[in-house]
Amino acid sequence: MPGDDASYLLCAEDAGGAFFADVAASTCTTATDDDWCSRAEDEESAAASFVAELIGGEADYSPRSDYPDRLRSRCIDPTARADSVAWILKVQEYYGFLPLTAYLAVNYMDRFLSLHRLPQEDGWAMQLLAVTCLSLAAKMEETLVPSLLDLQIESTRYIFEPRTILRMELLVLTALNWRLRSVTPFTFIDFFACKVDPRGKNTRYLIGRATQMILAAMHDIEFLDHCPSSMAAAAVLCATGETPSFALVNPRLAVNWCIGLAEEGVRSCYKLMQQLVSGNRAVTAAAVAVNLCSDEVLSSNSSSCTTPPPPKRRKRSPPPVT
Repeated sequence: MPGDDASYLLCAEDAGGAFFADVAASTCTTATDDDWCSRAEDEESAAASFVAELIGGEADYSPRSDYPDRLRSRCIDPTARADSVAWILKVQEYYGFLPLTAYLAVNYMDRFLSLHRLPQEDGWAMQLLAVTCLSLAAKMEETLVPSLLDLQIESTRYIFEPRTILRMELLVLTALNWRLRSVTPFTFIDFFACKVDPRGKNTRYLIGRATQMILAAMHDIEFLDHCPSSMAAAAVLCATGETPSFALVNPRLAVNWCIGLAEEGVRSCYKLMQQLVSGNRAVTAAAVAVNLCSDEVLSSNSSSCTTPPPPKRRKRSPPPVT
């Protein structure tokens, strides 16, 4: 074993995500000297190239292309999906999970449903999938993860034993080819917000508001037709539209933020997002209104006051998912 060299302990995983976070932050600061300015320009160029590379590969982390149509035709139950999304967001708020954790859970669920058909009786299989995907997402993103039993709160109909959830986790991991470090809208919103506001005066607001819109959009299956980068761009555009000093930013200008953004994709997603924000889209959710109007969804210390849930049925050994 090496003596003082601890490099053998380092994970070989690509550190691009950390690199991008540092560079994106640097684009929001005003340069103070020529050397720093030159370095900042180089870093911004590197960040733009990295983001373009992520856009090129984002389809690998999305559900199959026929998945939205199968939901519309009810080959897959859209109501069961909507209930699962609402439950995931309730648990995210209850425990103060990161918004990314909720998004990843829904992403894993959608990707799995696009590949596998679940048993429909009694709804237990869909609930098991939702609990499993949230568990996996929390393990990916959270520093403190509740036990598998404690995770099953907020009006769950069944309580699953930990061993059942762990078996389902393995099934989901296999279906997703163990690709859990997904490309999501949150991969891009910091970079896009800094493009709109390079001085950083309103960047925090833009990112927070765009985050609320992305969480609200998860309820609506029409957004499944749009890639993560288009959703991020549309959310940032909607947020800028609420800020008078950025009123002139539009989808045509947004495609210049980075190579790979398609104007038509950003424009159509932007229209959907505007309808969602204005309340003209009839999606199920009082939760959508909460997501768009309350800062609690972004709070790491949010609390929940709920009425006692109905008695829960314990599901010990569900049949296998085909």
